[in-house]
Order: sequence, then structure tokens, then C-alpha cells
Amino acid sequence: MELPKLNFPNSYNFKFKQDKDKFFIYDDVRKSWFLLTPEEWVRQHWVQYFINEKHISASAIILEKKMIINGLTKRIDLLITEKTHPKILVECKAPSVKLTEKTFEQTARYNSILNAERIILSNGNHHISAKFNDNQYIFEDFIF
Repeated sequence: MELPKLNFPNSYNFKFKQDKDKFFIYDDVRKSWFLLTPEEWVRQHWVQYFINEKHISASAIILEKKMIINGLTKRIDLLITEKTHPKILVECKAPSVKLTEKTFEQTARYNSILNAERIILSNGNHHISAKFNDNQYIFEDFIF
């Protein structure tokens, strides 16, 4: 199993298992095994980053939450909350997916329902961060 190195400040200790020709990664928040897709690889890096680097409790991390937008069921990748208030919305893409205005707009649409203070769009190699202030997004350099 060859996994791409992602642009995160540290390497994390992930747990893997294999069932026939499929690989799975253990999620410390949901306490379960998930198919190791490229997007899941990015999502699990963010989970470990928030837990290990930012010392955020697993109970403050919401993963793959369903929401209805314009009558369509969507799933957010990762949401950091503080006392149930949405703080940071992270949209994860596979490392091969280029981050564009269109992918940012998807994240902003999700945030129009959630109203998180900050959104991060990431493919694991590149990260775009924007703060939501006075009904507009202000882009910031993302620094770990």
C-alpha cells in the first residue's frame, strides 16, 4: 500500500487493516474502520492534526454530517465545534483534485447553512483558509 505524503506538520500514527484487496483506516473520532480512499486519507490527517496539534477533543469534531442544501442531501467532511457552535468547517478533497473557485464555492455553500467562523479547503497538499466576517470571506495564508 503506497500512500502519498501530505503537507502536514507531522507524521501521525494511523492504524490500517486489510480485507482481501481493500485497505481500511481507523477513525479515532468515530471509533470505527473506514475504507481508505484518497479523500479519507486527507480527512484522517485533519482529524489527527486537530487532536494532536491543536488539542481539540474528539467530542468537538463532527465527521461526515448529513445536511440538506436546496433539497439535496450533502455531507460535510469535518466540522470543529466549540460548545456546539460551528467554528471551523473543513472540506477534504483527494490529493489529485485541484482546488478551484468551484470547489471553494461548494464549501461556502455548506457554510451558508452552518455559519462556521472559518472554512478550510484542502486536498492534503494545498490548503485554502478563509474567515467569514461581515457576510464575506477573507482569505488568509494557511499556516500550521
